[in-house]
Amino acid sequence: MEPIYVGWLSLLPPIIAIGLALITKEVISSLLIGILSGALIYSINAGLTPVVGVADVTFKLMASKIDVNILLFLALLGALVVVVTMAGGSRAYGRWASGKLKTKRSALLATGALGVLIFIDDYFNCLTVGTVMKPVTDKYKVSRAKLAYLIDATAAPVCIIAPISSWAAAVGSNLRVTGAFESDMAAFVASIPYNLYALLSIVMVVLVCFFKLDFGPMERSEIKAAKGDVGAIDSESSMHVKVSDKGTVWDMLIPVIALIIFSVLAMLYNGGYWGDDPAYHTLSAAFGNCVAAEALVLGGFGALVVAFLLFVPRGLIKFHDFMGAMGEGFKSMIPADTILVLAWTISGVCRDLLMTGDYVKTVVEKSSMPGWMLPALIFAIAAFLSFATGTAWGTFGILIPIIIPVCMAIAPDLLVVALSATLAGSVFGDHCSPISDTTILSSTGAGCDHMEHVSTQIPYALTVAACCFVGYIVAGLSNGNIAVTLGVSAILLTVVLVILHRVTIAREKAQGAA
Repeated sequence: MEPIYVGWLSLLPPIIAIGLALITKEVISSLLIGILSGALIYSINAGLTPVVGVADVTFKLMASKIDVNILLFLALLGALVVVVTMAGGSRAYGRWASGKLKTKRSALLATGALGVLIFIDDYFNCLTVGTVMKPVTDKYKVSRAKLAYLIDATAAPVCIIAPISSWAAAVGSNLRVTGAFESDMAAFVASIPYNLYALLSIVMVVLVCFFKLDFGPMERSEIKAAKGDVGAIDSESSMHVKVSDKGTVWDMLIPVIALIIFSVLAMLYNGGYWGDDPAYHTLSAAFGNCVAAEALVLGGFGALVVAFLLFVPRGLIKFHDFMGAMGEGFKSMIPADTILVLAWTISGVCRDLLMTGDYVKTVVEKSSMPGWMLPALIFAIAAFLSFATGTAWGTFGILIPIIIPVCMAIAPDLLVVALSATLAGSVFGDHCSPISDTTILSSTGAGCDHMEHVSTQIPYALTVAACCFVGYIVAGLSNGNIAVTLGVSAILLTVVLVILHRVTIAREKAQGAA
């Protein structure tokens, strides 16, 4: 299937899908309608029949976009979660961690800190943090929507400022094409202080957790959680498994530690760390060269083997029950698998069929503005494109080769700031778009309804994005002064967050009085 340039029509499929999802709160049908609308636009412009052509285009594209490794990893992780739960490890860990983390605030901050520590890959981050922290956050009546937000806000935003990560490698490969920097890694590191969306997202997590400054739909979810309804869709009862009373904390920690160790070793292995090419014999090079999805499958399988050897010989789980629990885990991931496949497909519709990236490229190239406005405009364009397509990598892959020469011609002194704005805007969509795989995996890892996660998180993400936009205007006016840019952005975020929290509280009181 050859791509066809259709101009602004290429924006319709994601707009339809996202709009319907936010209105109906039903993501699968919304994504499917968005995909079919894109296939219809493509079929009409390609001269195909409106019925058979649409179906043919849809399912051929869907088959080509499926990442089997991610689906396998999800299935293996689902199985691991269920067997650990069945062995009593999750329950024992929850009791132990509750004794160590004495307050709801400490549980929230610990969740955020763990998310920051797992910076190698965003998929790995989303699913591991949720698995480890659910027993603790449930104990302190933290809503699953809040947990999903903390996971999501410390996934892509942390990976994009971590020099040793799959994300750094992806950015480096796009920078290499431009030839504008002597060192791709040095350019990436130089962009970190100006990556306002990533940095302010972490600041937002700290402020929300430490000072309890929730607002909007998230505040309502937290009120419900305080009354006992955390919004879980993956409770022990829903898994249809019998939980052992003999489990210990180690029955939770050992499989998770095994998952982390095996996954990291697998990333180094398929990244060539022990291979014949000396170019990959460093940690950063090996992580940059690895195929994370393949490594995660190996890590998930290794963790399941460890769980089997840990539980079955000790009699915590019988062999037959262990195999049955694995089946339950596989089934628990079917909703996430379905949403992921549809999200990959609609992204393919935009990028590979309707040339959304080329349309945005044309808009960028035709724009004319003063140099100091360039970083803010770049951020806005990248944020819109990433939200519409649900992919950060695809967004900065499209924009970096365009932005670098444009900025070198208009405002060369702001080259690093413009690069950072591109990365920051790209992360915005990956963080909060309903069709982003990271957003989907965050709700999956937290055991939260996907659309509740999206609707509670978007006001937070938009708040950070608005402050970033102002921050990039300040960066342009101050010629990239780091202290001024970060200071103004952080102060603005704090003030806005306090105001929004107070407005929400006042509104809740007014509704209660009425």
